[in-house]
Amino acid sequence: MLTDTGNTAMHKDFKDIIDEEKLAELATSKDAQEAFFGKEGLIKQLVKSTLEAVLRAEMTHHLDSTSETNPKNKRNGKTVKTIKSDSGEFELEVPRDRDSEFEPQLVKKHQRRLAGLDQKIVALYARGLSTRDIQAELQEMYGVEISPTLISQVTDSVMDEVKAWQNRPLETVYPIVFLDALIVKVKENKQVVNKAVYLALGINQEGLKEVLGMWVSQNEGAKFWLSVLTELQNRGMKDVFIFCTDGLSGFPEAIEAVYPRAKIQLCIVHMIRNSTKFVNWKDRKAICADLKSIYQASTIDQAEIALMEFAEKWDAKYASISKMWQNRWEHLTTFFAYPEDIRRVIYTTNSIESLNMTVRKVLKNKRSFPSDDAMFKQIYLALNNISKKWTMSIRHWGQAMNRFAIEFGDRL
Repeated sequence: MLTDTGNTAMHKDFKDIIDEEKLAELATSKDAQEAFFGKEGLIKQLVKSTLEAVLRAEMTHHLDSTSETNPKNKRNGKTVKTIKSDSGEFELEVPRDRDSEFEPQLVKKHQRRLAGLDQKIVALYARGLSTRDIQAELQEMYGVEISPTLISQVTDSVMDEVKAWQNRPLETVYPIVFLDALIVKVKENKQVVNKAVYLALGINQEGLKEVLGMWVSQNEGAKFWLSVLTELQNRGMKDVFIFCTDGLSGFPEAIEAVYPRAKIQLCIVHMIRNSTKFVNWKDRKAICADLKSIYQASTIDQAEIALMEFAEKWDAKYASISKMWQNRWEHLTTFFAYPEDIRRVIYTTNSIESLNMTVRKVLKNKRSFPSDDAMFKQIYLALNNISKKWTMSIRHWGQAMNRFAIEFGDRL
């Protein structure tokens, strides 16, 4: 709390810097940018003067509040320390008292960086910049020299956020949950290895997207997915109506164990890609058109007829395609039970693939991560930035929830 004396002192400090005629002159000069934001610019002076004025006011308040218990304690000069901030680097004068009882709050003892600089470092890291790139950026923008080690220490503080986020409570029911993976390179035992980062994207009852968590594994399978789904259940997600996935190994078995009433929809787009992987390029257009007649059929009965016609036409040349669809038919056709507005949401994993694509753009300059933690914190920051834009519910979500209420009313 500032006293009248403190306010008067601050006003005097600012008056020395903020002169309207001087400001107008600087603003119209050729070097206006440098005058205001340069290494010795007005903004840095203002930040320095503001901090010093507040610290003096804090000292005044401290001495006044302890005058009865310690009347002999007085001001005892000041110390100077170098402060790094997003306004640049400067020398800050901190007042002292004789008995060394003063504990400044705005800039605490041993503090060398203002909070804004740490936030700037984390923001640059979230954009995918390496520690060396961040170091160069801060030097160029603010004239502040920050070591790569310090940058790593600042970004390491994000890991507490990551752990809290990964363990946060979830809603009881998510109508739709998408699962997909992206591959990243991580150093392990002095070698660079590929690791799969699995993301779970939920659509809550308001139709809003929410990343439920992320997990790393080199081997997917029923055991791995069982641990993931059990974790989600323990965090409060007691029910899911439909899981949408691209055919991850062992996933259906894990769902049956943890969420036995949930339905599974395999991604049609992934199925088409897998179906045409070994098809002669001259035949691809015709095969894709015939596959389209299957998944765009009005009913499941019409889809079965279209699959039979596909087999009759193409089995002689590509027998594996119809067999692949037949083997996965139960989980490929879940969407036929719903009207068009819900079908558009669940028959592909586009919702989570677009998320993965955005994350990949952030990671594109990363050849590899030095550790799993480094990978986790950068992906978390990227996800955090992306999720800030998710303010609108999915299109036609009201109609979808009306349909879910009819089918799953006892579970809502």
